[in-house]
Amino acid sequence: MLRFLTAGESHGKALIVTIDGIPAGLQLQIQKIDAELKRRQGGYGRGRRMAIESDHVEVMSGVRQGQTTGAPIALLIRNRDWVNWQQTMFVEPKMPKDAEGKAKVPVIRPRPGHADLAGAVKYGHQDIRDVLERASARETAARVAAGSVARQILEQFSIKIASHVMTIGDVSLPENKIVTFDEANSMPSDSPLRCADLKIQKKMIKAIDEAGNAGDTLGGAFEIIATGLPVGLGSYVQWDRKLDGRLAQAVMSIHAIKAVGIGIGSEGASRPGSKVHDEILAAKDAKPVPVRRPTNNAGGLEGGVTNGEDIRVTGFMKPISTLMNPLRSVDLSTLVEEPAAIERSDVCAVPAAAVVAEAMVAFVIAGDFLEKFGGDSMEEISGHLASTKTVVGRKFPYPKINT
Repeated sequence: MLRFLTAGESHGKALIVTIDGIPAGLQLQIQKIDAELKRRQGGYGRGRRMAIESDHVEVMSGVRQGQTTGAPIALLIRNRDWVNWQQTMFVEPKMPKDAEGKAKVPVIRPRPGHADLAGAVKYGHQDIRDVLERASARETAARVAAGSVARQILEQFSIKIASHVMTIGDVSLPENKIVTFDEANSMPSDSPLRCADLKIQKKMIKAIDEAGNAGDTLGGAFEIIATGLPVGLGSYVQWDRKLDGRLAQAVMSIHAIKAVGIGIGSEGASRPGSKVHDEILAAKDAKPVPVRRPTNNAGGLEGGVTNGEDIRVTGFMKPISTLMNPLRSVDLSTLVEEPAAIERSDVCAVPAAAVVAEAMVAFVIAGDFLEKFGGDSMEEISGHLASTKTVVGRKFPYPKINT
């Protein structure tokens, strides 16, 4: 079973992620993890925090001489901004005498749309900072690190993942625009929004600028594309084994994501079945399953099982809840209406959320891949995959069944 847990606060000493279930024998490339962390920090509309942090992962366990050992992997990402928050985020009962930075006032005016109020009530916190430090999207850096490890497993079996931005605010790609994996994967790393249409991207940038100037924020939508998957990941036999359900939960768990679509998603609800379902055509040269699909409205999943087509997952992100022109809220110490608290934040983080979603999709797919082709080492897994392809290939064409 592949799983991970994260720990750490936005302005604490560090973020930590522990990954359990990584097989032995994976040549883990730290520079690839760092590259994904850098991608997460990019994108037009990000805030001042990105100029402070330059994320780098440190491996604390589970790797020896460049290879995974099969033991749990612990990764650490230090917060450079910690030095400015030592008088606020100290762990001791009393502030250490040598603590640096400046003490921050308690947060008592919850932001609409954030975990502030619900979290404070749930855990009994009087200073909302105890909520927002953990509820912050800074936590997703640890997820990206975990996803990068999973991604390196998938790459060994020619499974690749990419993303692109479809919508920012009310500016979107045309509805009939289908972005291929190669298009999404070939976008330059310094692309401001990773949108496949440069003219649309300019309009998106303008919309972000206008929102920022108004003290507002913008959300949007992105698509994750995974290619090279074998038929048969996931299962239809139990609700919790359906791969589309696992992917939806993983992407929905990302901060500010309010809806998830698979394939054409909600659009399929307004079409007749003849315009939704992907026809199955013969393709004798295709291996190991000799069929092809002229369309991929299902997003690579039927009955919760991969069908050999690209997996396509869309995430819909609401605007960030910290507004420089804040909405109305209540001072919880006086119960008087006051403007909501302001924390350092982004105007738009849709491209960054897409990178996080890539990581989550990679982790879920890797988990199902290991579940189906499992072994304690990369060598065992390779053998199991090759054996399965041979067995599946032998089944075609099916023998005629006498009735």
